[in-house]
Amino acid sequence: MKAIMNPNTHEAYIARRRLLMPSKRFHLFVQAVPFLVSMSAESSNQDSKPPNFIVILADDLGYGDLGVTGSKQIPTPHIDSMAAAGVRFTNAYVSSSVCAPSRAGLMTGKHQASFGFSDNLATVQPGHDPEFVGLPLNQTTLAQRLKSLGYTTGLVGKWHLGELPKFSPLQWGFDEFCGYLGGSHDYFRAETGREKQMAGPILCSFKESGPLTYLTDNQGDGCVGFIRRHKDQPFFLFASFAAPHTPMQANQEDLKRFAHIEDRLRRTYCAMVYRLDQNVGKILNEVRAQGIERDTFVVFLSDNGGPSAPGISNGSVNAPFRGSKTTVLEGGIRVPMIFKWPATLSSGMMTDIMVSSLDILPTFLTAAGGSIKASERITGVDLLPFLTGKREQPPHESLMWTYTFGSAIRTGDWKLIRLPDRLPMLYHVSADASERDDLSLEYSDRTRSMLKELGRWEVNSPNPVFHEPADWRIRHLRFYDSDYQMMQPE
Repeated sequence: MKAIMNPNTHEAYIARRRLLMPSKRFHLFVQAVPFLVSMSAESSNQDSKPPNFIVILADDLGYGDLGVTGSKQIPTPHIDSMAAAGVRFTNAYVSSSVCAPSRAGLMTGKHQASFGFSDNLATVQPGHDPEFVGLPLNQTTLAQRLKSLGYTTGLVGKWHLGELPKFSPLQWGFDEFCGYLGGSHDYFRAETGREKQMAGPILCSFKESGPLTYLTDNQGDGCVGFIRRHKDQPFFLFASFAAPHTPMQANQEDLKRFAHIEDRLRRTYCAMVYRLDQNVGKILNEVRAQGIERDTFVVFLSDNGGPSAPGISNGSVNAPFRGSKTTVLEGGIRVPMIFKWPATLSSGMMTDIMVSSLDILPTFLTAAGGSIKASERITGVDLLPFLTGKREQPPHESLMWTYTFGSAIRTGDWKLIRLPDRLPMLYHVSADASERDDLSLEYSDRTRSMLKELGRWEVNSPNPVFHEPADWRIRHLRFYDSDYQMMQPE
């Protein structure tokens, strides 16, 4: 006799959701199509020059604030065009929910907790040595690795991996740097004599930096200049935009475009994201104009989720996810991520494989003809075999996060979160993306096994080399209980 499933059980809920989700066969088809289409591209591309690489990094972008992720308020045609012409990942994560640790992971391909960079950069705390407040000098960056392969490397925009001279981007493999060392910068002012303030000078290693018109535009123009100067040789450009990080400053022309939005903070945020998209367009258009689009591998992502919690909000919306920057909820760590490389990847693909920003380094390095030794213990994985159909199993069995007091692990469809003031929480994130239905007691064996794996990882991680102020934790803990906008604003 056929068993009848109780419609009120969690299993029934998941079953209903799976009816609405792409089947494994469809998922494999999504991966196979770029492989079939790219076979001829690969065969005809074997003798061509190595690809150029561009990472376009937004700062504090809300997951739901792009057209391609469902925004109803902000037109982002240029970023959307990348998704239409490339591969969009719907299960993409960064390695931290705040700026500096996330960037440390991106630049090294290693989980930053493995070298003691778990906290955000802040005022040096008692008992800590200011000489260690930056990216540890025993690491190797993506820029250094690509430079060793003959690439010209440049960084335009935010660094945020240390402000002492030994932590300068120019010491980390970048041939050119034009930007700022700290975590944020005024969008309209750059003045000498304010080196430790938000309106300090824009540093430029190869020319005198002119006056700011609007920071996002200046950064876009800087990226265009780099491409023009180095179009005839393999290059790596890190387009590290300020927007839409605070201070919340938009130009008047863009504010008028969003005058219908009553909330002033949201209106300013929308204008800043719109201007970011316009400058992404500058980069894509310049690559096309120089005739190097086919052989240029462009990645777009954000460094973490939008700060949407009360008290730190920049006006962002992480819908359909709950959480904010600083939390290990999905809203803090799950980000839009897009790959575009016409020579190898087909267009209009979407995949639900679980990937990480840590994968960018090994993916780029392999595409450039480089290699990584097993002894280096790189966390990231080369994603190209998974995108071209050469490998079908998931790139990662598990991903893990830790920031101040919050830690999390995702294994397959399951995610466990551990906080200091409550029992562990377990979510089936494929069916419950907003992380509202805690299943930790119902699935106690799974809870214990995932908690043990997370604990083993943390125990084997070294001590942090610096810390944030302790009182920041009190504010961060409140964000786990905050109410979030779960629907796209009209």
